[in-house]
Amino acid sequence: MFYTIVIMPYKKEKKFLELPRYSGGRQALSKFIRQNLNYPDEALAARIEGKVVVGFDVDDNGVVHNTHVVHGIGYGCDEEALRIVKLLRYQKVSNRGRRVLLHSKLNIRFSFPEKSMPQYIIKTKTIKSKTTTEPKKITYNINIS
Repeated sequence: MFYTIVIMPYKKEKKFLELPRYSGGRQALSKFIRQNLNYPDEALAARIEGKVVVGFDVDDNGVVHNTHVVHGIGYGCDEEALRIVKLLRYQKVSNRGRRVLLHSKLNIRFSFPEKSMPQYIIKTKTIKSKTTTEPKKITYNINIS
């Protein structure tokens, strides 16, 4: 007796629902966030850095709804992250008459802009004494620009 075994190739299940996507992909989304993000003055004064996680829903027309902070850092950063997410517009999708609601989260990183970081310039100046028994005096001038 011989048995014939037929191995069928695994077929990936087709997804019939298309989800809303940001046009341009992740790089375009990151670029949009960088261009529109305003670092809050309160966070700059307190020297706060970190990431804010924002949860939101996107409907089938690409409109963002129900924005909320999942994990925040305060000092005005949470409000700024919510403002940025509310500005997002996703591509409209058509799913054979089915309405789709995408639940998503987005991490928005707050780090100090380089131009707002203070730069310290230290200049040294030596003063020679008239007598040899006195030590040399060194004066430091610190400029913050």
